[in-house]
Amino acid sequence: MRIPIAVPCLLLLSSLSAQGQDAESPATLREITVSTPRGDVRPFDAAGSVDRVEGADLRASRMQAQLSEGLGGVPGLQVQNRQNLAQDLQISVRGFGARSTFGVRGVRLYVDGIPATLPDGQGQTSNIDIGSLDHVELLRGPFSALYGNSSGGVLQAFTENGEGRPKLSYSLAAGSDGTWRQSLKLGGASGAVDYVLSGSRFQTDGYRDHSAARRDLANGKLGIALDNGDRLTLVFNSVHLDAQDPLGLTASQYALAPRSAALATQYDTRKTVDQNQAGLTYDRRIDASNTLRLTLYGGERKTTQFQSIPPSAQQSATSAGAVIGLQRDYAGIDVRWTSSLQLAGRPLEIVAGLGYDSLRESRQGYQNYTGSLAAPVLGVQGRLRRDERNEVWNLDPYAQATWRLADAWTLEAGVRRSSVRFDSKDHYIVGANGDDSGSARYTKVLPVASLRYAATRDLAFYGSVGRGFETPTLNELSYRPDGRSGLNFGLQPSVNDSVEVGAKARLAGGLLTAALFQTRTQDEIVTATNSGGRTTYQNAGRTRRDGLEIGWQHESANHWRTELAYTWLDARYRDGFCAVPCTAGAAVPADNRIPGIAQNALFLAYGWVPPQGWRAGAELRALSRIQANDLNTAQAPGYAVVALHAGYVKRWEGWELNAFARVDNLFDRRYIGSVIVNEGNQRYYEPAPGRNWTVGLGGSYRF
Repeated sequence: MRIPIAVPCLLLLSSLSAQGQDAESPATLREITVSTPRGDVRPFDAAGSVDRVEGADLRASRMQAQLSEGLGGVPGLQVQNRQNLAQDLQISVRGFGARSTFGVRGVRLYVDGIPATLPDGQGQTSNIDIGSLDHVELLRGPFSALYGNSSGGVLQAFTENGEGRPKLSYSLAAGSDGTWRQSLKLGGASGAVDYVLSGSRFQTDGYRDHSAARRDLANGKLGIALDNGDRLTLVFNSVHLDAQDPLGLTASQYALAPRSAALATQYDTRKTVDQNQAGLTYDRRIDASNTLRLTLYGGERKTTQFQSIPPSAQQSATSAGAVIGLQRDYAGIDVRWTSSLQLAGRPLEIVAGLGYDSLRESRQGYQNYTGSLAAPVLGVQGRLRRDERNEVWNLDPYAQATWRLADAWTLEAGVRRSSVRFDSKDHYIVGANGDDSGSARYTKVLPVASLRYAATRDLAFYGSVGRGFETPTLNELSYRPDGRSGLNFGLQPSVNDSVEVGAKARLAGGLLTAALFQTRTQDEIVTATNSGGRTTYQNAGRTRRDGLEIGWQHESANHWRTELAYTWLDARYRDGFCAVPCTAGAAVPADNRIPGIAQNALFLAYGWVPPQGWRAGAELRALSRIQANDLNTAQAPGYAVVALHAGYVKRWEGWELNAFARVDNLFDRRYIGSVIVNEGNQRYYEPAPGRNWTVGLGGSYRF
């Protein structure tokens, strides 16, 4: 494994920074916990890489439109704002999810315990309300596998609980490119009931041409404490999104006019989403040693997307058109039992559970034009070209045991048996377009294990190993590389084996973490073709990801806060393979870098954050270059950008007022914010804005 020279330098700098803090300053990082399959634990006590970001920090001096604004300080996480709400954020964890051309892939998402990742592995973040978040957690490494399919990493968002007398909050933010957001929130508690209700509207004209968007979001959480000590929690969420899709640019288009979107304007590429969902969690303490948790959820999501596929390419009898219409109904249940026991006189905790998730999808495809081929009217829904009903379900029993075998040693092991089934029924059988119905089932046993050693009260070491897997999503199965209609059931799941060693140290009131890891994958799912907004996939051979993560968080007694996150990740194909069609120029050699992944990522923030009065800070974000295709013939150059922010907070009696101003990309750096991996027309690049500003004002009153 190759380790860059920057790594020991950063370790030394972090250590010196810790030693240089005021010796009289006590530890001020408040005690927090994170959620794991075995319950809530402190990040320091977890035998793996897990970080927690507070909702207040995600909101402070930010627009609060995307999670990418406030998650830069998490090592191993690469989250890119594509400046395109039609395609969601680009999120990857240790390289998993980097190939996704839209939505979130390879990273499992949860919102208040409800999966935001569907059974096929496809997820989205559009329904996460930053205004009412309590915190966000990110789990990386082998223990992510205990969450099942497509869990290269696990991101969990939690809504805050209502407390005390009713509190009404309002905030407004505005920024460059006609961007603004309004949010309203009401929270409190009365007797056995606590509640939080929130709503927001975000709207932007977009940095690029044809990138305007509007999103309306409502979120609610209701908690009921029962007389016997049990608790019921009801959560509900609704989101409506209208977004134009500016598409990517070629290198020459980016060089000449980075804000342009001529093709997107011509075809009026766009996306609309309507989603509603609800969930119920019941927590019951059976006795002093046993607890039960039951979670039920259900929802619906409707999506319409207009693509830029030329009419001439839709003339084949097997073409599925260029307008996608989806209606998805999903539901699930998770039952979990936790027992605290003794083994050889030492504490033993056992968790056993069963998860079931289902998805029913109605998928239609239409032409994106009307009229004749010689004089088409583009950007409108035309003739039906695809009609199918798809179902996906998974059934996953799992168990995990944690044994404190000695005062300083903890052994942890778990296993999950994940079964995922796909069924498709074709209702569009016309002429040469035959019956493309079919089914597939994927089953894997996913074991994990770790050993943790607490050398002192403030220093711990751990090692962990595990196996995970990733099935194709319905979107990845939707099209065949050979151009024939129907689902691509020849695509197989990828299987990965991960090993990690790490250390955590509490120094001078701060927390220093370091993790060294390697992941080897068989049957990596890669792009076969990507053209005109339509992507097909195939299985390549083996890949390997070697990496190192370093994190440092510190807040002094006089409210100076330091945050550092560094990631080195070397992700490569171990076997060569061939794109489609397989020609001499399409052969991908072994040792090529996996596209979409930066080898080096650095985040550094420093600021003064007293609870009241003036506050200010600065942030540095840097990424090394990112390959845009498997052939490694196109890259997005590396960049470093700086942001400054300042604000003021005032509290008296029941009132709280706050205001802020922020400048991102202070030095007006021109750079590519994200890439569309393997885009067949070489429109890889999604430019980021130049210097841009945000101002905000908010207030609350507790009655």
